[in-house]
Amino acid sequence: MQNEKNTSKIARRDWLKKVSLGGLSALGAQSLHAQSDPFAGSDKVRGIIFMVSDGMSPGVLTMAQAFSQQIRGKGTRWWDLINDQKSARGLMDTASANSMVTDSAAASSAWGGGQRVNNGMINYTPSGKAIMPIAAMLQNKGRRIGLVTTATVTHATPAGFAAAVTDRNDEDSIAEQYLNRVDLILGGGSAFFDAKIRSDQKNLFEEYQKAGYQLVSQRDALLSSREGKILGIFSPSHIPYSIDRQQSAELQQKIPTLAEMAKAAVTRFLEGSAPFLLQIEGARIDHAAHLNDIAALLHEQLEFDDAIAQVLALTANHPDVLIVVTSDHGNSNPGLNGMGASYKNSSTFFQRIAKMKESHESLLERLQKNPQQDIGALVRKSLGFELEAKEILALTEMLSKSTAIEWNHQLAKPEGLLGQFAGNHTGVGWTGTTHTSDPTLVTAIGPQCERFSGMVINTDVFRHIAELLCS
Repeated sequence: MQNEKNTSKIARRDWLKKVSLGGLSALGAQSLHAQSDPFAGSDKVRGIIFMVSDGMSPGVLTMAQAFSQQIRGKGTRWWDLINDQKSARGLMDTASANSMVTDSAAASSAWGGGQRVNNGMINYTPSGKAIMPIAAMLQNKGRRIGLVTTATVTHATPAGFAAAVTDRNDEDSIAEQYLNRVDLILGGGSAFFDAKIRSDQKNLFEEYQKAGYQLVSQRDALLSSREGKILGIFSPSHIPYSIDRQQSAELQQKIPTLAEMAKAAVTRFLEGSAPFLLQIEGARIDHAAHLNDIAALLHEQLEFDDAIAQVLALTANHPDVLIVVTSDHGNSNPGLNGMGASYKNSSTFFQRIAKMKESHESLLERLQKNPQQDIGALVRKSLGFELEAKEILALTEMLSKSTAIEWNHQLAKPEGLLGQFAGNHTGVGWTGTTHTSDPTLVTAIGPQCERFSGMVINTDVFRHIAELLCS
């Protein structure tokens, strides 16, 4: 899919090249629609809300539906949306410029810059040329831009819409590029704005405040805020996992949910008549998959689903808003395996996930800080199952950097072992601890949602946003 050979694909690449180099204004509205496009329509789009369940493998949706019914007595909003006849449904081809398996930086650059780039880069071509991100183009057109995430706000997915760096880890630079380019920024990552932590000692909080942004760092302050231009940073790094926040009254009081951040953003952008692009990311789904942590992953997926429900409710009376829900890539391909004779024990095993009360990240941090503590007792209390003596020994050896027998090299690490041990009790297995090449699910509703039906090349997202909001 990376080497499209037909003439329409070549024409599309030529168009993308012109747009990405900043030539959009010269093209004019007529030439934007001159190409043959089976999805071109007259429906007016004022705003696009682009929602990303980062790292969500296709099988997660089925498990999230079952998990939601189990612990909440209802299904998921995304499942309902897929079954809505007004929705468009498709698959996303997610490859990067240099690999069948993309990372989040290259994936988001395809969406936000219109070109496939090498993994690790954000809106830089393989030859080293900067690509103008869609936020800069929209800013030049007087559009409003918002970025909402449960990762650091300078992480790869939000950055792909609004920044350009040769190394995705240059989050200090990304934080600077957002200034006066992005109107609303909500998530984690205060370390990249704080003069005491930044290597250059720049006080970006002060610079943003001077530029007219309201600064908020507490949940209550966000919920009561009415300012249109806002920088809300609620943790030094990523937002803590939902499963861990549920065990801490302090974290619940301090840190807003993704649905609350989504509401704050959507409410602001629906006011007035200005066109807008709002990206909302459930980032920690990906992080939980890297850690083979099914409980943390499913709780994050449900938090993302709550954000979908909030967005759909708020836009119900706004027929000029297009909503797109998708993922940038799969990760570790978690799936519920058949357990027991005729698989009759699969559902019973799956129900054990609800007993888990701590993320693998938190649990492993505690073990690494104090390797002498009783691993079996900790797992029993936090994850709800018993480790066998040989499993405790293997995990202890892995934590101490000793050699433990594991034939799958990707799983030869503490998180890989813990995920396998948990899978013996939940039925959920993993292929590894890294991203996968699977096509991801795409669901869209609203004006011109048909653009996102069928097989969608990831770079097409940029073209659609540009055509709908820049012309």
